[in-house]
Amino acid sequence: MPSRRPFMPLETVGIGWRQPHYGALQEQGGWPAAQARPAFLEAHSENFFAPGGAALQALLGARESFGISLHGVGLSLGSACGLDPWHLDRLAELVERVEPLRVSDHASFARVAGAAGAVHGSDLLPIAFTEISLSIMVRHVQQVQERLGRQLLVENLSAYLSWQGDSLAEVEFFNELTRRSGCGVLLDVNNLVVNALNRGAAADAALAQCCAWIDALDPASVGEIHLAGYAELDDIVIDDHGSRVRPGVWQVYRHALARLGPRPSLIEWDTDVPELPVLMNEAVLAQRCVDEVVDTRVRSGLTA
Repeated sequence: MPSRRPFMPLETVGIGWRQPHYGALQEQGGWPAAQARPAFLEAHSENFFAPGGAALQALLGARESFGISLHGVGLSLGSACGLDPWHLDRLAELVERVEPLRVSDHASFARVAGAAGAVHGSDLLPIAFTEISLSIMVRHVQQVQERLGRQLLVENLSAYLSWQGDSLAEVEFFNELTRRSGCGVLLDVNNLVVNALNRGAAADAALAQCCAWIDALDPASVGEIHLAGYAELDDIVIDDHGSRVRPGVWQVYRHALARLGPRPSLIEWDTDVPELPVLMNEAVLAQRCVDEVVDTRVRSGLTA
């Protein structure tokens, strides 16, 4: 595996930028000199919808030194009752101010129609993989893209239940979504592994299922890859983003890189957020995976 000095800037891999690490820029006047430097920072869009305040100023300050990727959790692209105009307006205003590298959200729903108006469940609930659900997603993705004037990336979800009426395989659903709407895919490798394990597959079989999912996905659609840790409970695996990336997830990530070529990749860590050096160590490991795949492709006469 290629060597890499820890303080060198990473070419491909970014980190989820969370409040405990704002001080890395604010207090030291820039990224710590002795610390590996991420290729980009990814922020949760909804945390910066307020028109002012310290959080938004921190993000705009970070924008002066890093490319920013905006990752949302509240668009509710799969909701049959439609998108929330207020939410979409706030997102559009934020995109205009930040000019991010990428904008993304999830293949999920959270809003349902109630007697007094739409009710938001404040969670990422799984959509049905049907033609009706696909039509809803296509319509809403196109609405977002037209409002933002740019492509949206849609992430595959970690789901703890499925719908009896599913008629499309998940990867087939994503291929059709990208073909009909022009959106891209945010490929969350950890979510693939979590779902395969929760379906009861043994470890090796679960990883094989994840690799087959990636092989069936349109390679041109993938705009970003997410990596994270998961928690194993007695009878379920939880996508909690609270630990280091698991060995099996690294294995599937390497397969994805070999299949797709290098893609912007992100280390997500949202609970029990560690000190910055721990987070950046995971990012360095991901960059080494990218470097290894690039070297292999070059030696094989393929484009990087």
